[in-house]
Amino acid sequence: MIRSKIRKPPGWAASVLSAAGIALLVAACSSLPDSPAAPAALPVGAGAATAAALQGSYVALGDSYTAGPDIPYPTGLTAGCEQSTGSYPYLVARTLRLRLTDVSCGSATIASLTAAQPTGGGTNPAQLNALSTATRLVTLGIGGNDVGWTAVIARCTELDLIPALIPGRATSELTPCQAYYTPGGVDLIQQKIQTVSGQLADALTQIRQRAARARVYVVGYPDLFPAAGSACAQTLGITAGDIAFLNTEELRLNAMLRQDAQAAGDSYVNTYAPSLGHDACSPEASRWIEPLIPAAPAAPLHPNAVGEQGMADAIVQAVTGAR
Repeated sequence: MIRSKIRKPPGWAASVLSAAGIALLVAACSSLPDSPAAPAALPVGAGAATAAALQGSYVALGDSYTAGPDIPYPTGLTAGCEQSTGSYPYLVARTLRLRLTDVSCGSATIASLTAAQPTGGGTNPAQLNALSTATRLVTLGIGGNDVGWTAVIARCTELDLIPALIPGRATSELTPCQAYYTPGGVDLIQQKIQTVSGQLADALTQIRQRAARARVYVVGYPDLFPAAGSACAQTLGITAGDIAFLNTEELRLNAMLRQDAQAAGDSYVNTYAPSLGHDACSPEASRWIEPLIPAAPAAPLHPNAVGEQGMADAIVQAVTGAR
């Protein structure tokens, strides 16, 4: 992963220079405030009952959105997984007072649940190895790498570079990325999502076999892009039309995660709804997702500390039933 502390200088010409390097930056990334946010207080009444019901271990499975790369403070036995104590597994464990085993890892795919995953810092064992009959809570956040989001966004940036940075409504409505991924009306990203669905269903079955007494929560992805708007043209170098296309594809991915979770008799955690208005193109002070050149400690197009806290809050609400 390439780290970058470069702040984008003002002005249209500077935006062109920043956008020209975006594709290289995204392609080089294998996954995605100065201190972790304080965990939320236990919900009144529900927290104590939940903690008692979940006596045993909490196992966090997933990819970089679970691990929290670049958010202080680094932790984990396998350095290449880029886990952080500011990630949602640690925040959830603190809030619910559970014993955590975090085996999430940057660049993880569904295959990483059942097979060892090599990383730049070592080899991470199959994530499902962490499960046992003593496991009482499981969160699973995965699927984005199987769909190939990093490659998709890199390609969109390459295709949209010029039209995104030329002012005018005509160019903002162009959708070269959508045209590339929907040749002849066939949505190639949707096809990948359908493939992921079958793989996820199998993985959920295996989780149930290994941790039969656990409550399992599939965690959806937070809002990466706004449904519409031109702010992303300068921030990400992608036209407004293609930002809307990518947002729709993310909604489809989350819908698949929800469907598979419910079909398996498990629960789904909606992190998209509470993150609306906090996407990568929103103002720095309010966003959960950092843009391609992060302004806060986080990997590009990944949750910052505020985003991880928001995801943790959604999980705690789902587990405890608090509103």
